[in-house]
Amino acid sequence: MSLLSAISRLSLQSSSLAARCLHTTPVLCAEPLKKKKKLDPQIIKQREDRKKKKIEKQIRRLERNARQLKPVEELEVPLDLIDDKAKRERKLTPLGIAELEQRALLKKQWAHYKHDEKVADFQIIDRLLQSQNKTLEELRRESEELYQAAIEIDTKLLPVAVKGPVATPPIKNYVSPDGDYIHQSMKWE
Repeated sequence: MSLLSAISRLSLQSSSLAARCLHTTPVLCAEPLKKKKKLDPQIIKQREDRKKKKIEKQIRRLERNARQLKPVEELEVPLDLIDDKAKRERKLTPLGIAELEQRALLKKQWAHYKHDEKVADFQIIDRLLQSQNKTLEELRRESEELYQAAIEIDTKLLPVAVKGPVATPPIKNYVSPDGDYIHQSMKWE
């Protein structure tokens, strides 16, 4: 039971405002710091020597393996995936010869269908262009003014509003910034 609820039940039941104004903090159990023990200088020297030997050993190992290539982290397979390989691997029955032949035939039929569809689209576009050109030639024989009006670009067809210059002149004595480059490659030491 919290301290706040106990106090509010005892005497402050009528005054909820007083209960809201009461704040508690956790108990901080602190004690004075212990004095550092004086160590024997020889023990300190032995510890430092051990650290030096350990570092020298690591340096020798790195020098021995200096010819090895740096690992590429993106190409390494995570260990949990290697462990779960047996669970993730699907057990598929091999396809029979009849099924393989049927799939190959289906692929050929699909490729033929898509080729015919593409050729039909090109033929439709060619027919439309030929009829358009024929119509424009006939219109030109009838009237040059009507022909010029027909081939004129309609600006209201696609409403585009462009304001301002399309190209700005260069600013004199302007030094362009190189841009920010953040080097993110791993450092191997």
